[in-house]
Formats: sequence, structure tokens, C-alpha cells
Amino acid sequence: MSSPRKGPILFDLDDSEPHVAPSEAAPVPELEMSVPQGRAMQTAAVLAARRPSKLARVFWGLVGALLTFAISLAAWDFATGLIARVPLLGYVATGMIGALILVLIAIALREIAAFARLGRIDALHRRADMALADNDLPAARALTDDLVQLYAAREDTSWGRTRLAERRGDQFDAAALLSIAEAELLVPLDSAALREVEAASRQVAAVTALVPLALADVIVALTANIRMIRRIAEVYGGRSGTLGSLRLTRAVMTHLVATGAVAVGDDVISSVAGGSLLSKISRRFGEGVVNGALTARVGVAAMEVCRPLPFSAGKRPKVRRIVATALSGLFPS
Repeated sequence: MSSPRKGPILFDLDDSEPHVAPSEAAPVPELEMSVPQGRAMQTAAVLAARRPSKLARVFWGLVGALLTFAISLAAWDFATGLIARVPLLGYVATGMIGALILVLIAIALREIAAFARLGRIDALHRRADMALADNDLPAARALTDDLVQLYAAREDTSWGRTRLAERRGDQFDAAALLSIAEAELLVPLDSAALREVEAASRQVAAVTALVPLALADVIVALTANIRMIRRIAEVYGGRSGTLGSLRLTRAVMTHLVATGAVAVGDDVISSVAGGSLLSKISRRFGEGVVNGALTARVGVAAMEVCRPLPFSAGKRPKVRRIVATALSGLFPS
């Protein structure tokens, strides 16, 4: 048996392969992770902003009219037939039908009043823009009087109304007068509206991150945003009914979609999406953070729409700050 060979072992290398120094070797490719896009909020915004076509409106209008006619005719036949068989029960059923009609009329009147309140606040907002653009002090004073009258029955503005009455006589500039009115009357309301925005952002972010069901995040995002916009309108005195809330939501979402504000391409949302540690660890948690940020953006837009005065310089809420407050403690930073 021969002894094992001692010494170095040589291997023949193929000369056709290039010899690359370690310092010149290409770096190891990293796994590319797509930045969360907030698909749930983008889908919810598109759905809320979409207007049905004229043909669809005519179709659903005819369907509603036909159903109303059929239900009314069935109720009439039921009541008259019951009166013919058992008069006492027939009269009871007729009374209940009459009560239902009165309730429907009350609901319709409430919806009309809700549209009137929203229109009143929208008119105040337009008057404020005109007074600031023209530096019209008499118009600003008349607007301030109407603003005080709007909140005259609210206890949470009593102290601000008193302070405004004490300070308004010293102002001889439209911008200064409206700035004082904003500080005394609307800043407390802004705080309440911001709490609603933070709560909605927290809910949308948590559901997106923790519930993996398909379309569940879209449904939650849509309902949470509609409820948030309705409560913001109530905070500023424009209590809206069901139809008013849908119309207000469509107006807010249409503005955001038209301006591209529900996209993740700007610096604020991109920094939240790409800079968050959660987006690098879990895509679901990253989507939750981005959906929460987009909900905060919808809330700020709703505040601008529902507010009777425009935000003065430096008073508009920051989306980054809202997200930081809303999601603190919910996700690790």
C-alpha cells in the first residue's frame, strides 16, 4: 500500500474563465422590497369619489320609484282588505302606516336641514375667502357676527365667544379679525376634529395590519372615513344626515383623487412608507401605516371642507404629526 502523497495539491483552472479579484467582484444583490402603496385607502377613495353615470342614475331612480309604488300599493291593499275582514285591526294597521309615513317625512326634513347647514358653512367659508382677498373689514365683521351666531348655542365655545367680544373692537384689519375669530372659536373645535382623525387613522391602520381577509381593509377604510367625515362635520356645526354625509364624502374624495393626494408619491407619505421599520419587516404592517397616513390626509381635507373659516398660515394640521400621534403605542417606532 502506497503512502499518501504529501505537499500541495494543484488544480487546473480553465483559462477561458476570467480571473476577478475579490475587491472587483460584484456585490451580492439585495432582495428588493416594494414600498407599501396603501391600496385599501386608494381603492376606498376611488369608490367614494366615483359618480354613477346618467343611465345608472335613471335606472336606479326608476327601480326606486317602482319599488315605492309597489310597496305603497301592497300596503293599501293590505289595510283595506284587513278593514273589510276585521275593522279594528284594519284601523290599527292604517294608523301604523300613517305613522311610518310621518317618520319618513321627518327623515326627509332632517336631510333637507342637514343640506342647509352644510350650505351655510360653505357660504361662510366663501365669504371668508373673499374678505381676506379684498381685505374687507366690514365684511369680516359681518362674517364674525354670523360665526358667533352659528355657535351661540354651544357651551364649548362660550369662553371663546366672550374673549372674541372683548378683543374684536381693537382690530382694524380683516385678516387680523378673522385670525382672532379662528383662535378663539375654532381652535378648540380643531382639537376635537383632530381626535376624530387620529381615531380613524388608528382604526384603519390596525385593521389593515392585523386582518388578512380580502376586501376587509377596503370596507373598514371606507366606513371609517365616512364616519370620520360625518363627525368632523358635526364638530364644526354642520351636522349631516345620511345623504349629506355621502355627498360630503364624495366631495372630499373627489378633491383628493383629482389632486393626486391619495397617492404615495409625495415626500410625506413616501417617507412614512419607505422609512418605517415596519415596512421593512412586514408588508402588512407597512400597508397599515400608509393607510393610516392616507386616512389622516382625508381627515385634514375634511376639516378644510367643513371648517367655516380657512386655515390661516401655519395652522393647517400636519399629516406626519397626526400619524405619529395616532399610531404611537399601536406599532413599534
